Amino acid sequence: MPQKRFFGHPAGLFVLFFTEMWERFSYYGMRALLVLYMTEHLLKAAQNGRPVFGLPQLKRVLQAAFGPLGDQALASQIYGLYTGLVYLTPLFGGMLADRVLGRRRAVLLGGSLMAVGHFLMAGESWFLLALLFLIVGNGCFKPNISGQVGDLYPPGDPRRDSAFTIFYMGVNLGAFFSPLVCGTLGQRYGWHYGFAAAGVGMLLGLLVYGLGRPHLPATEARLSSTPSTDGTLSGKDYRAIAALGAIAILNVMFWAVYEQQGNTLQLFAEHETDWHLFGWEMPSTWFQSLNPAFIFILAPLLDTLSRWQTARGRQPSSIGKMALGAGLLGASFFVLIYAANDSDPSVKISFLWLALCTLIYTLGELYLSPVGLSLVSKISPPGLVGLLMGIWFLSSFFGNLLSGYIGSFYQTMPRQAFFLLLAGLGIGTGLAILAMKPLLRKGLGSV
Repeated sequence: MPQKRFFGHPAGLFVLFFTEMWERFSYYGMRALLVLYMTEHLLKAAQNGRPVFGLPQLKRVLQAAFGPLGDQALASQIYGLYTGLVYLTPLFGGMLADRVLGRRRAVLLGGSLMAVGHFLMAGESWFLLALLFLIVGNGCFKPNISGQVGDLYPPGDPRRDSAFTIFYMGVNLGAFFSPLVCGTLGQRYGWHYGFAAAGVGMLLGLLVYGLGRPHLPATEARLSSTPSTDGTLSGKDYRAIAALGAIAILNVMFWAVYEQQGNTLQLFAEHETDWHLFGWEMPSTWFQSLNPAFIFILAPLLDTLSRWQTARGRQPSSIGKMALGAGLLGASFFVLIYAANDSDPSVKISFLWLALCTLIYTLGELYLSPVGLSLVSKISPPGLVGLLMGIWFLSSFFGNLLSGYIGSFYQTMPRQAFFLLLAGLGIGTGLAILAMKPLLRKGLGSV
């Protein structure tokens, strides 16, 4: 039976597109509210006799490691733990699907666990349990929904790159709409309405996936596997692995700064930014829709620029692009250093300053994140692509953990000093990549 197609691609691609769109809607909708919910409601409720299961124990562990933590610092650490573990569990979820469940069942299990987690957020007592469900569910869902995109195409099919581009647009479409919906409901009508909307989004994703399963590739668990290499690595392979490891370490700092957008920058957007437009006040969580919106705008422009540079032999190296990306991330915070008013914190800045900052660090993200993924896939020795891709994503895990620690200084440092810290870390990372460029090129070649 011939496979149904839309716009030259298998129908299954669009099933996966809308499934991922709704899953990202649920994730980013919940993330938009998370730090505000903790600082403005949950931690205050816990202090007023409404217990949160496991929170006193977690706070004791964190304080043993980092010293006394106020509400904002504790919320930042929890945020970092949550977003960090979201990047760690897919390593295990992929193995679970390969060896036991198969990808389809892993996706259904992961989506169901995440839906339960979102709805558990309706009760303060189950907050940490809800985060656990979301972390484990994401681990089962994320690697296996992406893996099925590749399964739709035979090896060497030229449509594969285009398919992943279409799929990535689904990620950003969900990320764009979720703060507008979940953030508005949570801030205007009650936190639990926002979390419930995120749960409904996840259920819609599961519904799309279930109805579209006939169009998806059948993937079963592989109880055994045949290695693609004889296990021997050349000196060139070892140099490539060492160079990728060095870049991954530097990538930790990039994500530690970048992930402040869901943490301290959301607090800055709420308390120190004026969101009035023609007399109407927008919810501050709409700030988190700016990044995916700018990705939609900038990605095609950068693609056009890249093709223009390639045609003229002026295409920068991957290492140069990543250094530029980190530098742009750091430079974006000079906008807030200029706009913030430490002498009178009650004076709010226009949301346009925050939008300009977001525009610049989104440009930095587009120069570093996809380039890094492409670099790993190009340079990894045969048979080690999956392992090294996992190591690359581990840098996001450690980066998010570090983002929680860095964010814990937000309440105790003057605003301009805090943003200067972020600027220095971002620019310093870019300079470190440039300084290591001669050594990295020995391992990575001319990429």
